[in-house]
Amino acid sequence: MADFLTAILTFRMINEDLVELAALAILQDQGIPYLRADVISPDGTAPERASYGEVLLMGRAEDAVARLNPQIPEDARRDALRQITGAASQSLSEENRRIHALLVNGVDVEFKADDGTIRGDKVWLVDFNDPLANDWLVTNQFTVIEGKQKRRPDLVMFLNGLPVAVIELKNAASEAATIEDAFAQLQTYKQQIPSLFRTNAVLVSSDGLLARIGSLTANEERFMPWRSVTGAAEDFTPEGPQEMETLLKGVFDKGRFLELLRDFTLFGDTGDGPFKIIAGYHQFFGAQKALANAIEASKPEGDRRIGVIWHTQGSGKSLLMAFFAGLLVRSPELQNPTLIVLTDRNDLDDQLFQTFATTKDLIRQTPEHAESRDELRELLERQSGGVIFTTMQKFAPEKGEERFPILTDRRNVIVIADEAHRSQYGLNAKVTLPPDPGLGVIVLPERGIPHEQTTPPSFHRRVQGAGRRAAFRAGRHADQRRARARRDAVADQGMAARTRRRRLG
Repeated sequence: MADFLTAILTFRMINEDLVELAALAILQDQGIPYLRADVISPDGTAPERASYGEVLLMGRAEDAVARLNPQIPEDARRDALRQITGAASQSLSEENRRIHALLVNGVDVEFKADDGTIRGDKVWLVDFNDPLANDWLVTNQFTVIEGKQKRRPDLVMFLNGLPVAVIELKNAASEAATIEDAFAQLQTYKQQIPSLFRTNAVLVSSDGLLARIGSLTANEERFMPWRSVTGAAEDFTPEGPQEMETLLKGVFDKGRFLELLRDFTLFGDTGDGPFKIIAGYHQFFGAQKALANAIEASKPEGDRRIGVIWHTQGSGKSLLMAFFAGLLVRSPELQNPTLIVLTDRNDLDDQLFQTFATTKDLIRQTPEHAESRDELRELLERQSGGVIFTTMQKFAPEKGEERFPILTDRRNVIVIADEAHRSQYGLNAKVTLPPDPGLGVIVLPERGIPHEQTTPPSFHRRVQGAGRRAAFRAGRHADQRRARARRDAVADQGMAARTRRRRLG
C-alpha cells in the first residue's frame, strides 16, 4: 500500500479520493466493515439516522446494548443510552470526559426485579473482553448539519453506533493541502459540529503518507506519529510514506483500539477545563511489555525483576509510569497489587505525585505520600491495593541498624523507581525482604546515562522493543523543538535589533 502511494505521488497522480480509498482499504483489512455515508444517510437507501443533525447510529447502539446486557430490562437499557444521548454540560471536553467514563466503567442503572425489589446493575456499552462482540463500522463523507453549519468529515469510525474516531485526509501531492491543514480542519469540525465529538476517542490527520494521532484537546504539537504496528523490536516505521498505513494498522486493530480507549486514555484538569491525553505508541507498547514482565516476576518462581525502560527528556516518562500503574491495578494475575513509586529527591516526588493525582480514574484510587519510615511501614500493612509515593532516603538504615527492617512479605508489591542511578543500586540491600518478596522494579534512567552506569550488573533484563527507540526519538524531537524555538527567538531578536538600527540610522 505504501509503495503504491509513493509511486503515484511521484507522478502527481494522488488525490484526496485516492488517499481516502487507501485508508478505507487498510481499515477494512482490520476487519472493520465499510458502508458509504450516502447509503446510511437520512435519505439513503438504508438510512440509519433520522436527520443529518443526528450523529449516533441509534439502531446499532440499541442492538449492541441489548446484546451485551441481556440480563438488564429494556427500560433500564434505554435509561443507559439516554445518558449518552443527553448532554450534561455545554463544554465539549467535559462531555467527552463524562462519556469516556461511561464507556470504560459502564452505566449505573436501577430497575425493579421480578421479586419487586429495586436492584442496581451496570449497562455495558462496549465489550472490552471480546472485540468481536462489538459492532464496528467505518463510513466516508459523513455529512453533519448543526445549527447553520454543514460539514462532511472524510472518515468516521463507529463503535456500537457511537462515533469514536474522525480521520481527516489531505493530498500529499498538493502544496495547498497539507497534514497541517488536516489538523486545522479537525479543529474547525470541533467548533462547528461539536456533537460529533462527544463520544470521540481519537483524531487522526494524514496526507496519505505522513500521519498523526491526537486526542480531542491536543494541540498540533501533541499530534504524534504512531510508528509500530505490534511493538516488536524490528517493527518500527521511520518518518516517510508508510506512516499512514502503520498508524491505521497499529491503532485500529480492534483489540488495540479498545486497549487504547480503556487503559491508555486519561483526563486531567488545569483549571481551565479538562485536557485529554492518549498514550504514544512507545508508552502503549512499553507499559504492556512491563506488565507482562511484572506478572512473570511476581510468580513463585519469578526473579522479582521487571526490567528497565530507557527514556529521554520530553518523551513522557511520568505518563508511561501512570499508564503502567493503571495496567498493574487492573491485572487479575497481580490480585490488586500495592505500588511503591520511588524517587531520590523531594521535588521529583512532588512532581510525579501530581502527575499520578491527575490519573485517579486510571489507577482507580488516590495516591498517598509516605512522609516517614513509620508512615511507610503503616501504609504497607495493608493486604492489597494502594499507590504509595516515597523517596529513596526512607530506606536508609538508621543508626545502629545493619539492615533495613522487613516491610512486607507479599509477592504483589511492585516498586517503580524513577530516574534510576547509583543511589538506587543497593535497593535489595537497603530493604531487607523475605526470600520471595514479590518485589518488581522498573527503572526509568536519567537521560543520556548509559545502561552500564545506571543499573547494577545483576539487573540486566530490560523491556525491549520499539518503546526504547521511541523514547529516544520522542526526547530528541522535544529537544529539536526547543532548539528551533531558541533559534527562532534569537532570529527574532536579531531582526528586531536590525530594525531598530535602521530606524536610528
